[in-house]
Amino acid sequence: MQAGWKAHISTRDSVYQRLYEEILQLKLEPGQLISEKEISERMEVSRTPVREAFQQLAREELLEIYPQKGTRVSLIDLSLVEEARFMREHLETAVVKLACKSFPEEKLMELDWNLNMQSLYRQKRDERQIFSLDEQFHQTIFSGCGKSRVWAAIQQMNMDFKRVRVLRLVADYNWDDIVEQHRDLVTCIKKRDAAAAEAKMHEHLTRVVIDKEKLTQQFPSYFKVSKRSPQ
Repeated sequence: MQAGWKAHISTRDSVYQRLYEEILQLKLEPGQLISEKEISERMEVSRTPVREAFQQLAREELLEIYPQKGTRVSLIDLSLVEEARFMREHLETAVVKLACKSFPEEKLMELDWNLNMQSLYRQKRDERQIFSLDEQFHQTIFSGCGKSRVWAAIQQMNMDFKRVRVLRLVADYNWDDIVEQHRDLVTCIKKRDAAAAEAKMHEHLTRVVIDKEKLTQQFPSYFKVSKRSPQ
């Protein structure tokens, strides 16, 4: 019985993670209708772990479940994007200033390797790898400053912000700018120039505010109309 329970939890977690990644990568598009039956057949699992994964994703506001009607992928809420951007801007500018005071050499090497990989995948036009490397880049700065738990806390309210960033890459906005801003941040850390690093991080994270106007025009059906959305 214990083995069966563990297998069930493992299956549920696997289904959850796959669905999470598909929502993040926009393979399941904002507003798209999905069903337990469809997902269970595609993933070749029973409907119970799918139902539980749906419920977890609904608690995280990534799915909207309507009893007797169906389930759809949540639209991107620009008010949540702005909240996450606001939090990240303030925390990441603080962390990059810390990095300019003291940052382990091995973590600098990780950032340099990351930049090389970003340049490689920029040439290959691989937005999925660019996004993954972007996430790793920022996580490495937090880790190098001993703030890994802060990074983990940010992830709890970061999903709509992530989806907008993926959409920016899919729409081919500012790939070169993103990589060059990362390169500038590493230069600031190496030079211990906290003021320049803070300004560059602010510029890097507020870029979403500019690009979202283009994205809402290009992909209007992906976004939620919200009274809380910033004007």
